[in-house]
Amino acid sequence: MSASITSLKENSTYRIEKDLLGTMEIPQECYHGIQTQRAVNNFKLSGKKLTDYPELINALAYVKSACATANLQQKSLDEVKANTIIKAAEYVQTGRFNNSFAIDMIQGGAGTSSNMNINEVLANISLELLGHEKGQYHYLQPNTDVNMSQSTNDVYPSSVRLAVLLNQESLLTAVEQLVASFTHKSKEFSGILKLARTQLQDAVPMTLGQEFKSFASTLREDIKLIRNMGKLLTEINLGGTAVGTGINTQRGYGTIAINKLSELTGIEFSEAEDLIEASSDMGAFVIYSATLKRLALKLSKIANDLRLLSMGPRAGLSEISLPARQPGSSIMPGKINPVIPEAVSQCAYQVIGNDMAITMAAEAGQLQLNAMEPLIALNLLDSQNLLTNAVNMFNFLCIGGIEANEKRCKELLDNSLGLVTALNPYLGYETSTKIAKEALSSGASIITLIKEQNLLTDEQLADILQADKMTQPSAT
Repeated sequence: MSASITSLKENSTYRIEKDLLGTMEIPQECYHGIQTQRAVNNFKLSGKKLTDYPELINALAYVKSACATANLQQKSLDEVKANTIIKAAEYVQTGRFNNSFAIDMIQGGAGTSSNMNINEVLANISLELLGHEKGQYHYLQPNTDVNMSQSTNDVYPSSVRLAVLLNQESLLTAVEQLVASFTHKSKEFSGILKLARTQLQDAVPMTLGQEFKSFASTLREDIKLIRNMGKLLTEINLGGTAVGTGINTQRGYGTIAINKLSELTGIEFSEAEDLIEASSDMGAFVIYSATLKRLALKLSKIANDLRLLSMGPRAGLSEISLPARQPGSSIMPGKINPVIPEAVSQCAYQVIGNDMAITMAAEAGQLQLNAMEPLIALNLLDSQNLLTNAVNMFNFLCIGGIEANEKRCKELLDNSLGLVTALNPYLGYETSTKIAKEALSSGASIITLIKEQNLLTDEQLADILQADKMTQPSAT
């Protein structure tokens, strides 16, 4: 077996390939073949190509390697061909051949173009490893050999699930780091009293640390949820071939292939209980997408809260200061905008749109197949990637540089009506209501009125207004 692989930049001669529709010239340097080229010519849609999603290319290569192993163990494929296909899949996983996957992610055919793309690339790499020219498929054929015991309808769904799971760790790592940053800030701000707000109106005292801790807590929930929902994607229909009946396979083939895929990836896959149902149902993708949407909504809510808390700097709340990242206006000198939180929210809106597209695509399956799965794959991977980038941006360009304006927090708290709630147990509801109404009409602070009316002594006020007493349940 030759170990040399022809350079992608060799001289541009052509080879003739044929399929059921006819013949086509394919540049000799190309590792893809005629069916891939037809897809490249047909689908000029999103501008997003398979080459832009290396995790899906790797997933396809993993699945093909597992299938070749199963075919070898069952003696359906001879040892030389099987081992060469496995070696070719390893080459693909290095990223060296990513430019050979130029088809649009949105494609008709339920992913057949993607499946044939990997079949042809693996076949041509294998041919070179065996000392032959690309396109000499009588030695090793994309459909007969690389696609043996397979269909697009079990290879593509299994690969998409694997790609999402491979992509998941980057997102969860980013969210974990963001949670750590919010937790650090919550400790830094733990002694800073401020006013909480409900319906955007003055509420009761809290600490800035408690507010930031809540951001960490809500995101921590989603790390656990996404990981748990990811387990739904480990049930796959590999071995079901065209519609789930397992036609063109030997008994036990699917189990061998799935076990090998688990071994290769370190992800514990299992065979779907009903392969026919699993070949058409996209429910797991819908649920997983919903968890990404939930994370997006939380991120946008936090981003909006930070924008409100930092609004000003002189005519708004200005309880915190966000790090300045760029000048904010082409006309207003000195203006700095909260560009990072704004961008986070826009990313969230796109994820919500992706979720709607996934929902509609999942609904559109007919009978034994869902032909819209390429759109699901595109939007799920895009949502993961966009959220990962947004979370990292949020963390490293915003959260770490937030500063508390402690003096402003105290000023707003002292002049608010929210303090009266903390004093309610000591003054009684009627007296507290009267003080609040008078403060609102006169503009005087709650503390000033209480002192003027000798309702509580300075010592009593100092004791009552301690941070721990106002921001947590009393000890007795």
